[in-house]
Amino acid sequence: MSTLWVLGAGQLGAMLKQAGTPLGLDVRPVDIETTEELPLQADDIVTAEREEWPETAATKQLATHANFVNLSTFPQLADRLTQKQWLDRLDLATAPWFPVEENSTAAKAYQTLGPRILMKRRRGGYDGKGQYWLKQAENTEIPTDWKGHAIAEQAINFDEEISLVGVRGKDGQKYFYPLTLNLHINGILYASISPLARLDQYQSKAEEMLGKLMDALDYVGVMAMECFRVGNDLLINELAPRVHNSGHWTQAGASTCQFENHVRAVTGLPLAPAEIKSQSMMVNLIGVDLDYQWLKIKGLELYWYQKEVRTGRKVGHLNFCSADLAALKSALAELTLPAPYPEAIAWLNENLPK
Repeated sequence: MSTLWVLGAGQLGAMLKQAGTPLGLDVRPVDIETTEELPLQADDIVTAEREEWPETAATKQLATHANFVNLSTFPQLADRLTQKQWLDRLDLATAPWFPVEENSTAAKAYQTLGPRILMKRRRGGYDGKGQYWLKQAENTEIPTDWKGHAIAEQAINFDEEISLVGVRGKDGQKYFYPLTLNLHINGILYASISPLARLDQYQSKAEEMLGKLMDALDYVGVMAMECFRVGNDLLINELAPRVHNSGHWTQAGASTCQFENHVRAVTGLPLAPAEIKSQSMMVNLIGVDLDYQWLKIKGLELYWYQKEVRTGRKVGHLNFCSADLAALKSALAELTLPAPYPEAIAWLNENLPK
């Protein structure tokens, strides 16, 4: 079996490697700053754990390989302008928007999109970064250095945030996980729950939307679609052409997790629908120190990323899966974390099935 190289050696690359090991696959995440000559073979395969990357010795080697799966897709979805243009082209619902040009004015923006507008940098920016609010009530203007480098979106008063993770094989076969309910605090994902029976009514619509996009791009592998639910409507907020934080619960809660499904897809191995084991929930560890006492909590699965702990940085996550809802609630009661985690834990308790 040929080697699967992963452009990027962060936590997603590490978990792709972990998923490939039981399958007998040699998965090698690569630090994008390495200057070593990589022993790439003609029949090797390349994937990525990130949407975009700087030009370095390592990325030049990987990005010029003939078997880099989805290479042409990454720049189209990494740029929020072309991502939005794809959604419009395919008639997929998203927040009203326009590109921020050199001659764009706040007055025109308010006239076009309303009194609250979120500007997003076309490239980069995640976990709440790369965003700037325009508020008519505060007479906010568009900063000069944002002109030509951003899109502007109408603020959406959504009911909740949900996401769909799907996988598409080289033959076009697609499978999807159940919709996931997500909680963001200050733009960062703190907690997820899946499956939830009350979200089943939106499942087929979400699958149709994500499937249409993956087919149009001839995409191979796992892709995630983050949506706002507004009443019975779904609006696409962001797309990620890779494994995604809101799918981490599948490591505990599905027979085939998102990481294994991605590895299977890009290497041409057979795909199969994942069997959902039970009720799952995931808690992101954001800027908190490692505490092995967490392992005393029944049913808890720890994933620690071995990163330096910094404020606002994702350094790990906790997965829980059980058919015993009382056991899940008990686990949450035992989980002691600093603010704003009490808010996240209360949200999980509130949204677990009754």
